[in-house]
Amino acid sequence: MRIFLFQKLCHFGPSSSLEEVKNFSEREERMDKDKKTLGPGITFFPQPATWIVSVDREGTIDIMTASWVSMVSKTPPTIALSLHHGRQTYANIQQSGVFTVNVIPSSQAVAGDYCGLVSGRDVDKLAATDLTPTAALHVVAPILAESPLNLECRVTNEVAIGDYRLILGEVLEIHIAAAACREGGYDTAVIDPLVYLGGIREYWGLGEKVGIAYSIGKELLPK
Repeated sequence: MRIFLFQKLCHFGPSSSLEEVKNFSEREERMDKDKKTLGPGITFFPQPATWIVSVDREGTIDIMTASWVSMVSKTPPTIALSLHHGRQTYANIQQSGVFTVNVIPSSQAVAGDYCGLVSGRDVDKLAATDLTPTAALHVVAPILAESPLNLECRVTNEVAIGDYRLILGEVLEIHIAAAACREGGYDTAVIDPLVYLGGIREYWGLGEKVGIAYSIGKELLPK
């Protein structure tokens, strides 16, 4: 904190008043009390809870629960998926070049957590969870009927980062529950996505709507 404060104080010129320096010091002290540092890490939340479905060369289906999933491009529509290189899912994706992303509804929290606890090398996750695979339109990996939102993806690139592999997948098709469809969008309450909070390892529901995106902030724009 002292080094940081010294570096900041160096930005004050010779014309800076003692009052300016004092006010800056007080702000820094308040910030030091309001925040705690955690050091380098990956505590970041919320994250989507999803099932990643893949198949090996023999067509055996595997399901993995993953939260390290993110959109990265609109055109072409692309998502990023981060997997440990030792995962069965990663081996399957290397073999087939495709996968599906299936949003987990909060009603399937138990099955969602289970698929992240065990390996497809040891157990049949489909049999244990009674999840229902259905044929996708463009890829050999199936989608799951219990998921209200499914994305069919084809691998376009891969980047090695430590023990993990960042996989970029072009979205070839999106499936959404008919009951969730609304004019101009979808009903979030019907989809009811499960949310994962990293760091404390908890699942939560989505909660209530706060406002309309690209709209509520307009009140701060110049009149």
